[in-house]
Amino acid sequence: MVVPASRQRLTEDYRRMLATRHMNRLPAAERGITIGDFLVPIRVGERMSARLRHIAMICVGAAFIAVTSNIAFVIPGNPVPITGQTLSVLVVGGALGLRRGMMSVALYLVLGLFLPVYAHQAHGLGTIVGFGANGVGLSPVGGYLISFLFAAALVGWLAEMGWDRHIGGAVGAMILGEIVIYAVGVPWLAVSLHKSPADAIALGFTPFVVGDAIKLAIAAGIFPVAWWLVGRRAGDR
Repeated sequence: MVVPASRQRLTEDYRRMLATRHMNRLPAAERGITIGDFLVPIRVGERMSARLRHIAMICVGAAFIAVTSNIAFVIPGNPVPITGQTLSVLVVGGALGLRRGMMSVALYLVLGLFLPVYAHQAHGLGTIVGFGANGVGLSPVGGYLISFLFAAALVGWLAEMGWDRHIGGAVGAMILGEIVIYAVGVPWLAVSLHKSPADAIALGFTPFVVGDAIKLAIAAGIFPVAWWLVGRRAGDR
């Protein structure tokens, strides 16, 4: 049976209305709705305060980054490993938004000062700052770790603005997040190893382009699909 166009429009409007009503369960002070707000089942979330829900999501985000950080591969002659951190940082930022995403990364970085949650089970301040015969310096990977804070914040803010609802916006948000990571990580690497900009790019950027492009595509694809599932679930009620 052919459904009239007017009826199709009414159906779509009804689904949007239901989805909006579903999203309004968050506190009015929330700056933006992200897909992370649907990670907590409604029945569980209704029994928790808003603050407790946020804390729980921040902790889960930090744990997710910690787990993926130890999916790491060494590149011979390169101090920077290939890890799952980039993927998890972008996903956590997009899923939790600016504040919660940034706090998840901050919690992860603080945990790494005491627990082996950095890549290859590294931990301690020396992973970021670096200590050597000449005193305190910069660790080659420290810039990438610090950059995760800003990348998660940027992607989270863009998600709050709705960029992650469609594939084009999601890809754009992830690319900008990647740019932030390299914009901080590569110069930090150059300073720490006393490398020229060209050598730093050859060490800290070029070997990771293909892998990060794959991770970026995965991260960007997650969000539109997740929002589609949320809308579909709301429309079925």
